[in-house]
Amino acid sequence: MPLLTEAAKGVYVIAVTPFLDNGDIDWTSVDRMVDFYEEKGVTGMTILGLLGEAPKMTSEESKAIAKRVISRAKVPVIVGVTAPGLAPMRELADSVMEFGAAGVMVAPPWTTKTDDQAYAFYTSVGDALGKTPWVLQDYPLTTNVTIAPKVIDRIVRDVPTCVMLKHEDWPGLAKISALRASSDKGETRRISILCGNGGLFLPEEMGRGADGAMTGFCYPEMMVGVVENYAKGDVERAHDIFDAYLPLARYEQQQGIGLSARKYVLAKRGVISSAALRKPGGALSPKDIADVERLLARQAKRLTEIGA
Repeated sequence: MPLLTEAAKGVYVIAVTPFLDNGDIDWTSVDRMVDFYEEKGVTGMTILGLLGEAPKMTSEESKAIAKRVISRAKVPVIVGVTAPGLAPMRELADSVMEFGAAGVMVAPPWTTKTDDQAYAFYTSVGDALGKTPWVLQDYPLTTNVTIAPKVIDRIVRDVPTCVMLKHEDWPGLAKISALRASSDKGETRRISILCGNGGLFLPEEMGRGADGAMTGFCYPEMMVGVVENYAKGDVERAHDIFDAYLPLARYEQQQGIGLSARKYVLAKRGVISSAALRKPGGALSPKDIADVERLLARQAKRLTEIGA
């Protein structure tokens, strides 16, 4: 599989990790999930992220998941390798690149407090990973680390293996504009920017110069439709598709139950066998399920109305 480059665009869906009710990895569902995402038109996949429940897995399980997904996928696969130290990060990165991964993704440690610390961390990531292309994950709402555009520009200038920004700042539209202004002026390389946050701001992010999405949602076809229509200039159609799915996407963004909602719908769609999260993890209440079912019914009605 080709390596990840600055030219990457489209939808790199953040994949869930399917578990059985007893907490074991559901390998049959892993295969079915890969096929499902590809059938819905994703450009690539990102595995072992926070919503892939990576922190709940052993290092051997992480490698096994990566090997299984990469061997089955026909699209590029990016693997989250964030770890408490550079040594375990490098070990997992080396393994998944041997399996055929396109690149890896790294979030900053929560101890990062200053611009210089953020820069120093990511230059050390570049040194540790060698020639492996990597994604800078910018998700302040979870990491509590804010990385200013000027710091990202500095990293991009000095670390050539940083080829993509996973943008999840919130509010963050001005950050995309600032980064694109720097590259348009020739002050930095133009790297790929794919956006997260469940796609809640995807049309606006595309309008600011993002290249697509790297996030999860139980209907990845929403993100594919938005990105494809925006790319061909049909902005209104992109917004129509987005609007139809927005209530459910918003529901999925709730802290605490969002992943449970995503897995519930994926199980309902026949993608995974069980909606179970690995412990510790919650589950939807009967009232939560009623909410989701109402949203699904209204979504289906709206999609019929717009012919999507």
